[in-house]
Amino acid sequence: MKSRTLLSIVSAVDFVRETGKALSGSLGLAAIVFLTLAPARGQGQFVPNSKNISVCQKLGSQIQGSSGMQMYCFGRQSTGAALPAARLASGVINPASRSKSKGGKGGFIPNVNAANTAEDIAPSGVRAFGQSETSIAAAGSYVVEAWNDSTGFFAPCGSPNNKEELTGFAFSNNGGSTFTDLGGLPNLNCATSLTEGDPSVEVYQAGGKTYFYISSIFVPFDVPQNAISVTACQVIGIGSSATLSCGQPIIAGISSDCQDFSGFIQCSFLDKDFLSLDAAIGKLYVSYTEFGLTDADGAGQIELAMCDLTLDPANPTCSNGSGFSFSSPAAVPAYVVVSPNNANFCEQEGAYPAVDPASGDVYVAFEYNWSSNLNGFAPCAVTPTREVLVHIPESCLTSTSPSPCSPPFSQAAVNIVSTTATQVPGYNRFPSNDFPRIAVSDKAGTVSIVWNDARSNPLGDILMQSFNLGSLGAVQSAPVKLDNDGTSALHFLPAVRYADSNGLLSVSWYDRRLNPGSAITDVYAALGVDPRTTGTPSNSRVTDASSNWLAVSSDIVPNFGDYTDNYLVTTGTGKKASNIFYVGWSDGRLGVPQPFEAHH
Repeated sequence: MKSRTLLSIVSAVDFVRETGKALSGSLGLAAIVFLTLAPARGQGQFVPNSKNISVCQKLGSQIQGSSGMQMYCFGRQSTGAALPAARLASGVINPASRSKSKGGKGGFIPNVNAANTAEDIAPSGVRAFGQSETSIAAAGSYVVEAWNDSTGFFAPCGSPNNKEELTGFAFSNNGGSTFTDLGGLPNLNCATSLTEGDPSVEVYQAGGKTYFYISSIFVPFDVPQNAISVTACQVIGIGSSATLSCGQPIIAGISSDCQDFSGFIQCSFLDKDFLSLDAAIGKLYVSYTEFGLTDADGAGQIELAMCDLTLDPANPTCSNGSGFSFSSPAAVPAYVVVSPNNANFCEQEGAYPAVDPASGDVYVAFEYNWSSNLNGFAPCAVTPTREVLVHIPESCLTSTSPSPCSPPFSQAAVNIVSTTATQVPGYNRFPSNDFPRIAVSDKAGTVSIVWNDARSNPLGDILMQSFNLGSLGAVQSAPVKLDNDGTSALHFLPAVRYADSNGLLSVSWYDRRLNPGSAITDVYAALGVDPRTTGTPSNSRVTDASSNWLAVSSDIVPNFGDYTDNYLVTTGTGKKASNIFYVGWSDGRLGVPQPFEAHH
């Protein structure tokens, strides 16, 4: 194993704050974005599918997409009952979000609402109903949680706290005990572009400073290309006086497929982004799905982008940066094509990355034949639905784009019994998903995936399958069940990201064991799971109050998101190492989806 040295880091530079000017630093594409997008939408009020992208016409029939893609294509989609005003208390922490108990039975602190419902009101006075699909990351006492925010459906460009953006976020400087809702991600060019949700959060510490990164779907309105953006944020100050300062959207990936339809140029749509960090060499990776424009390339191509944090962590240089222009709709190759469009036209979606910190290799997991397994037509109707794990060696992850490597890469797969056709009570989208989450454990020598699976329980169990690093040989002869209640209740949308100091994994998920056969939902977790185990571990309750999703009003589909998230923070080394496990989820106890957090 070769030595990996942390590269030197220069101090952060300020982001440009003036509308229409380029971002400072070396990211050429970001500069071009802000120079070429001319305001053309008046006050920048949200308009569903404002670019008339043909992919949106397929959404819900030929293909399925993420919550962020649903928001862009369809806008506001409401479900649920009206709420008593008393339940929408203002304040940084909603009083109703705290229980008198000491948290879940597993030792989690009382649950905290990271959002402030007072922030969910547009300038016109319209209240929005929906902050869901959460991601979370933490370092020391600093925590950031991000979510899809329906306030952007009703708030025009220039609204206070960037409420027009569909990605919201909050910051905690006291280890997640309280949060400050910061509204939407900053975007000086909101008249011509928006961050459109599907957030992922990652954190990086260098030079004595802490940086958070939030990825999102990013849509410019006046050019044909679509994108994935990364927003870089820096913690300013220390301790209880620390604040979070965020810059402008930086483009990490853009459309690689543009076509001219009788003089009308359209480009592919980038969906379902998620982040993972190689802290040893300062590389931030983002996986996503690219949906092309024709049947031949419209089933979803899994791709990977990279942002270099070493020159300036506050202004990353991303793989589809210098030299690429939104103004020229030529094909822009992806940094790495993880899995190309397939000849069977079976949909690939739900990609999640993980870095092996020892080798620098990246592993990407995704679901193959999601939603296309419902159509009843060959070949997808007779093709097994499976979780696919792809291994990308560090030698392919070069500092220049595109990578010198191309698929096929080494991979493994697990056939699953999909919950895609499951009608989940209280969940306002169909189909549901079985997307795999992924984590590497160097101490165990494994890369593991977890997902919900209906092979034994029609409403789903949480299963784990581990593989040996490098070779991808299966560790267990069959997937291991992680939920231990033995009921036929729903177990749904698991999350896992990092191993703790002992190489163990902690997995969290939605769970209805306390009220089987209902829409009353909690969050549970399996803590300290050996990736090589063959037995079901003990479980802990994370939530200190349940959510009845049949009594929740929402402007977003899906109302409690396509995913949950967690983050493992390790401090110290050896016997002095300690681990804090943060969980982020969309919670309905207030009668409206809100991004909650708890830690253990």
